Amino acid sequence: MWHKPHLLTAISDLLFLAGAAALLAAAVVWGTPRMRLFPLNEVQITSELRSVQRGELEDALTELLRGNFFTVDLEALRRALEELPWVRRAELWRKWPSRIEVRIEEQQAAAHWGDGQGELVNTFGEVFAATLTREQRLPRLSGPAGSSREVLRRYGEFAELLKPVGLPPAQVALSPRLAWLLKLEDGMLVELGREQLKAPIRMRLQRFVDYYPTVSDARHVRPLAVDMRYPNGFALRFPASAVQEVKGKK
Repeated sequence: MWHKPHLLTAISDLLFLAGAAALLAAAVVWGTPRMRLFPLNEVQITSELRSVQRGELEDALTELLRGNFFTVDLEALRRALEELPWVRRAELWRKWPSRIEVRIEEQQAAAHWGDGQGELVNTFGEVFAATLTREQRLPRLSGPAGSSREVLRRYGEFAELLKPVGLPPAQVALSPRLAWLLKLEDGMLVELGREQLKAPIRMRLQRFVDYYPTVSDARHVRPLAVDMRYPNGFALRFPASAVQEVKGKK
């Protein structure tokens, strides 16, 4: 046979045609969903959901569930899910023979962010836009753009330092000049100012905790604000009515 070139050429042509036919058949199988080969029959949510509604997931996925088990675009589905307010991350897998599994990582709100009502901070310090789905008592944090992670970290630090007085901060604000201001749950303001090498923020807040029993003594007029920006002391700001009363007693 090897001495018959025309026979080898015929066999070669036959193999080429067979390969082309196989490729064409594969293209028809993979590229024509209407042939209903390998249908996609189920989308299974494997996560327990608390804030995300299943109806929201269905609405986000329905328009994108085109094609069959192999051709459906998982990346497009993932992006659509992660656009939902309470979805932090979505992961999707194909499960043979006809199912897609979806795992949802929900946002865990740690605080309100800014002055409005539409933004929250999650436990990673990331800002996201959403409305609380259930009653939650959360602190309010604020600061310059990109500072949410640091403000959340500081909130945890301040709350730990304030445990002896039993008043966690209701608000923590970082100004554009990087000065810190706290508002306690009883409404008292604590001005801590900017971080300083000689008088760190932690040291100033610890000084406030040490003197708090004296500052909040019911026998005296309670101050509206305590200014802890001094290296070795602090200043108190009282209600105007209290100042007037003191002046009247002189």
